[in-house]
Amino acid sequence: MALPTHGRVVVETTAGELDIELWSKETPKACRNFLALAMEGYYDGVIFHRIVPEFLVQTGDRSGTGGGGESFYGEPFEDEIHPRLRFVHRGLVGMANNGNKNSNDSQFFITLNRADELNGKHTLFGRIVGDTIFNVLKIGEMEVDANERPLYPPKIKRIRIVDNPFPDIIPRITAEEKRAQLRAREQAQREREDEQRRRGAKKDVKLLSFGNDEEAEEGAIVFKKKPIVRPDLIDSSELPTTISAVVPEPPASRPKDKPTKRDRADEAESRPKKAKKDEIDITKIREQHEREKAAASTSRQSEIEKMEAAIRKLSKRGAESDDEPVKKKPKKSYLEEEMSKYTKARGTNKKGKGKKDEGDVLAALSSFRSKLKSTAIEDSPPPEQLEEADAEDGEEKPVGDEEVIEVDDDTGFLGHALHFPKGNEEEVMKAEREYEVIDPRQRGARAKEEERERRRAQKAKDITGGRGSR
Repeated sequence: MALPTHGRVVVETTAGELDIELWSKETPKACRNFLALAMEGYYDGVIFHRIVPEFLVQTGDRSGTGGGGESFYGEPFEDEIHPRLRFVHRGLVGMANNGNKNSNDSQFFITLNRADELNGKHTLFGRIVGDTIFNVLKIGEMEVDANERPLYPPKIKRIRIVDNPFPDIIPRITAEEKRAQLRAREQAQREREDEQRRRGAKKDVKLLSFGNDEEAEEGAIVFKKKPIVRPDLIDSSELPTTISAVVPEPPASRPKDKPTKRDRADEAESRPKKAKKDEIDITKIREQHEREKAAASTSRQSEIEKMEAAIRKLSKRGAESDDEPVKKKPKKSYLEEEMSKYTKARGTNKKGKGKKDEGDVLAALSSFRSKLKSTAIEDSPPPEQLEEADAEDGEEKPVGDEEVIEVDDDTGFLGHALHFPKGNEEEVMKAEREYEVIDPRQRGARAKEEERERRRAQKAKDITGGRGSR
């Protein structure tokens, strides 16, 4: 009889789920190491790097080579060999080592058959339960190369802990935090790649060397920004003023004289005024654009409301045009529906000729019962006297008269009593004779008994006759 287990995990792989129960009391260090690494997400994305058909499948190495792995304790821990835990059938989970004793880390294996050669050398800490054993067999049937490595290795997605027998385990980092760090790393990598793509590759001047190009690259390229003008966002009345403010007209041709101090002062004063005017005009343009957007959204909303109102009117007209407006039936409970089926089968709800309500029938029965109770029981003459009276009536009836329809208006029958004649032994005997039951088997038995008696009598007669002759 197998030892009871304490602890359960579900390993989700690309080949299906593996339901594993743990012997945490017999092998506490191995189970604690396995659960802690599962909490940290150490096994997420790890492949089954070794498959030996009809023997075992092995995993738990993040490098995927079979030569790596680390334990939760920071160093290899010792074996936990139990005399009652042995590799006697398939689906048993054990710790893998590097060939030496007490060298367990994160790698583990699952047996595909009986493996007596592993007893006493590897720690057995769990077993596969349920139909998930067939997923292990599926992994064991995958194609491998000459080095027992699968050509298309299955992978562990994640390990879900169903029952944790060690609630005091504190992981160094949880699986969720590890996944969040991985997502952040991938996002940063994507952003760096996008940034490099936007910057573009640097120009290689060694391919085509032109002296003019090299001189041009040495000098800094300056781009002049043009003012942004959106004539479609402003009114036609404001168009000439705004454009003239944003794009000033070119000054008239003047003789090229040296500017005086007064001209320089005037220019210095006019520059901030022009900048203020430009800012004011741009804010006006933006306000106008916002107003137009709001007006467009309100007009669209009003159109939608009009369409909905038209649809409602059409639906009302369609409902009014019908001769018999459809009435919503009240919802019935399940009990009422079942009761209606049975009442339909009995026909109590059907209206027509020959159908009466149960209440009327019950009322008629109750009235008849009350009549019977209210009527006094009359002393009726015995049946012999009644027969004689009927005979006399028949004799007195004249022959040849027309038959008269009798009307049964006798209500005295309610008080009649039922009488039985006394001393009917003759009738009983007659009934017994007429209704005698004859069993053919009984007749045969009687015939055999008579034959036996006849033979016995004949034999006795022969014996007496013989004695007399002597």
